[in-house]
Amino acid sequence: MAASAQARIARQSAGAANVFAALGDPTRLALVARLCDGSRRSIAQLSDGQPLSRQAISKHLRVLEDAHVVRSERAGRESLFVLNPKPIDDARRYIELVSAEWDAALSRLKLFVES
Repeated sequence: MAASAQARIARQSAGAANVFAALGDPTRLALVARLCDGSRRSIAQLSDGQPLSRQAISKHLRVLEDAHVVRSERAGRESLFVLNPKPIDDARRYIELVSAEWDAALSRLKLFVES
């Protein structure tokens, strides 16, 4: 792997790791899926139909907020949560970068083996 590619991967890995950790829980992943339509939802709306308490949903939302995957907006006395797609897009680009490096490495290996 070229030094410049390693540097790019290293720069992007820290942010991607936070996003992967936040999305690594099925409850948090389900919350993100519910917010994918671009709507703003309250904790009450997000906990509706879930087997978890509002307090538990709140803790999961804090993890997502810390990873910048969601953000909260105040509406009167209520906090509304909305998806921030940028960190997820950044993580996707990170995966694509690593994938391209692996594809290049496998191509080099194939050429070496075949020669």
